[in-house]
Amino acid sequence: MMRSTALAAFLLFPAAANAGLMLSANDGKQIVKGDPTPRTPDSVDVLDMGHYPPRVIGSVHIPAAMIGSPNAIAVGKGEKFAIITAAQKYVDADPENPAPDDKVTVIDLADPAHPRFLQTVHAGPTPGGITINRAGTLVLVASKGDDAIHVFTLSGKHLTPAGKVDLGKGAAPTDVVFAPDGRKAYAVAWGANRITELGIDGTHVMRSGRDVATGINPYGATVTRDGNWLLNTNVGGALDRKTSGTLTMIDLKSGMLALNLEVGKVPEHVALSPDGRHAALVLANGASTVKSDPKYDGLVGIIRIYAVGPGTLTPVAQADSCHWAQGLAWSDDGSLVLQQCAAERAIQLFRFDGSSLKRDDSATLTFVSRPGSLSTQHSR
Repeated sequence: MMRSTALAAFLLFPAAANAGLMLSANDGKQIVKGDPTPRTPDSVDVLDMGHYPPRVIGSVHIPAAMIGSPNAIAVGKGEKFAIITAAQKYVDADPENPAPDDKVTVIDLADPAHPRFLQTVHAGPTPGGITINRAGTLVLVASKGDDAIHVFTLSGKHLTPAGKVDLGKGAAPTDVVFAPDGRKAYAVAWGANRITELGIDGTHVMRSGRDVATGINPYGATVTRDGNWLLNTNVGGALDRKTSGTLTMIDLKSGMLALNLEVGKVPEHVALSPDGRHAALVLANGASTVKSDPKYDGLVGIIRIYAVGPGTLTPVAQADSCHWAQGLAWSDDGSLVLQQCAAERAIQLFRFDGSSLKRDDSATLTFVSRPGSLSTQHSR
């Protein structure tokens, strides 16, 4: 007797294997020429990863933005809450050009099927990447609009402003990430073409004086689980030669650039697997944002998987993805990779077995608004 498709999928991917939550922040403000879809609500959707295929189990309407860092959402330890930044807000008088926003929103996940708004605080204009220390006591937000990293203390699920770190005029940080021990953090200075190290003493955050030049317009970063290496994308390519985008690796012990890989057009997001053995790179690849573009059918984004070693990144697998590719996240066990697609208003699912990456089109999730950032509690 033949098994049903659902039963076969369950046997291949038991519920416990990918258990946990994944959160997608979705932007309804991005109205572009050639796309007839009107404005839709911003939202954060909760995905149940303990079910195959993953499914949306809850949603809440709060400010969110896909223009900005794909690290604009952070899930707290234990999946009890999440924090989301919103770099833009809708403008009635000019619907195709959202204005800078400054909102940082906390939502409660005590009942994941019914996430609820808890708090709004304000960072500088166009806040992007956000990071929570492992102790769950400190939150940093990169504010591109005021060249600063905004600091918040975290008590339970409540944020309190605790100052900011000025990175210098034109720094325009897009992302920030804590070191695993919480004693340092690293700001991605898009406008200054560098990674800036921050020292942390309790709630006091300051520049350490150590900067590392990586490439033109660095965009997103992640730190290896042992705290020894930082990976970051450079959308504009290398500093010393004309290239497309690059992926660089910094030796955090020496403060030296250890690796500089040319990877292709528009590498916006790099994400480590939960065990730290692999890194997934999102390449927007110059693909179209609307179906009316003549090149829409001929070019899509790319996901590339690398094995991570001490100062090394070895290509393992690659797959075509979608249009206007945004955030990416791994399942808790590293067997699934989920990719946000802003043009399709969808999230694609890929199976990763350690050597190959294959898309399961039957598992694609569709959304009303454009997915822009994606995270689990293990993403950073």
